[in-house]
Amino acid sequence: MKQQLQTFLQTEISDQDFYDGIFDFIMNENIRCGEYECNQYVVKKMDLLNFIVFEEYVIDGNREIHQSFSIGRSKLIGSLNESALKQGFDISAAIESQS
Repeated sequence: MKQQLQTFLQTEISDQDFYDGIFDFIMNENIRCGEYECNQYVVKKMDLLNFIVFEEYVIDGNREIHQSFSIGRSKLIGSLNESALKQGFDISAAIESQS
């Protein structure tokens, strides 16, 4: 799972706006379950604390899911923030919402 998580972060956390969108989806308690479509990956919120991250492709009109992994909210947020900080993104909203 660690390699899959790193690949997800490298692919999707490449811009401040991408980070903000994923972060807001994860932290929004008004969204109990649903999907956030990133560039290559989908983040599926199972409930407020559990997520499945997967690559999604449409091949011949059929949806195919590859390389999925489950992850808890705190680990996902921590990994997002760490990746964003390494790239010099502003994570002040993340810090405020966790305090």
